[in-house]
Amino acid sequence: MTQKGALLSLEWGFLARRFSLLGRFFATFKLAVQYAMMHANFSVKDRNKHKMNEKVVNPNVQFLTISDDEAGQRLDNFLLARLKGVPKSLIYRIVRKGEVRVNKGRSKPEYKLQAEDVVRIPPVRVAEKAQDTVSHKLTKVAQLEQHIIFEDNYLLVLNKPSGIAVHGGSGLDFGVIEALRALRPEARFLELVHRLDRDTSGILLVAKKRSALRHLHEQLREKTIQKDYLALVRGQWQSHCKVVQVPLLKNELSSGERIVKVSEQGKPSETRFSVEERYVNATLVKASPVTGRTHQIRVHTQYAGHPIALDSKYGDKVFDQQMAELGLNRLFLHAYSIRFEHPHSGETLRLTAQLDEKMKGILKRLREMK
Repeated sequence: MTQKGALLSLEWGFLARRFSLLGRFFATFKLAVQYAMMHANFSVKDRNKHKMNEKVVNPNVQFLTISDDEAGQRLDNFLLARLKGVPKSLIYRIVRKGEVRVNKGRSKPEYKLQAEDVVRIPPVRVAEKAQDTVSHKLTKVAQLEQHIIFEDNYLLVLNKPSGIAVHGGSGLDFGVIEALRALRPEARFLELVHRLDRDTSGILLVAKKRSALRHLHEQLREKTIQKDYLALVRGQWQSHCKVVQVPLLKNELSSGERIVKVSEQGKPSETRFSVEERYVNATLVKASPVTGRTHQIRVHTQYAGHPIALDSKYGDKVFDQQMAELGLNRLFLHAYSIRFEHPHSGETLRLTAQLDEKMKGILKRLREMK
């Protein structure tokens, strides 16, 4: 082969390799395009399927003027009441993004609405799955209806079961107030007057009008509402210990769990105690909080040396085991009595919520041990 022929052969070989690489590139590119198109089609299908599984809660933009009765409440609470079934996270998202406007401007969830404020509410879609979840949970809390011990046009009073949070949040998206709003969709206003710990049972006040909520909050500030709890505590409560007054400091762990301890840096707190019944290794006490600090009764009984039975935060494991052997499986703290002035009539109301049969059974077994 001549030198020219050899060079020509090398050039053709080089070009063949280039075209081969180019061919593989185009083949790969074609596959990539096909994959992208398939992925896009799936994405469109998924999006369309997702839209089909959405429920429109608020189909059109609304402009609502705040009435005198609605004034004073937080923006987020107002939206939660208006957009029933909408998750709290979505409420906060549309407020944060500026889709909700107050008087044509951005606002914060904690903003206190004023009379004549104009609130813009955007269209809101909620996944049907979320609606189904609410419906599923409602089957569990539908029994709340039979726990209502008083109701009129201004108030609803509930004997809250243990194990149900009063409101969603802290990892819970559903609580008593959300359940009541779903059970009473015709109610324009339902708000908690005060709170109970998740594991505490007993009387819970719910206002059905903004004016009632304001009136009851004023009574709470003036300490004219009398609340009494029943608590089963470890050992023999000292007769001379009638009042516990210590400052309480609330701490929040990285997990979000709240822990309260006695500390000079804390806020003043006071609970009055009296003995209701004594047993071999326990005492049933009446606790009447003067102040309303977080976990107040639970921390005060622990501070006095008599923690409450089955208190997972402030209790005594040995005592808890003894009570568990008797059949107790929950915190023995029950809000059994309340006295207050009716926010409309001015009448003094005194309401009681009885212990459930399981708790009555525990006390019966303790009496039999004497």
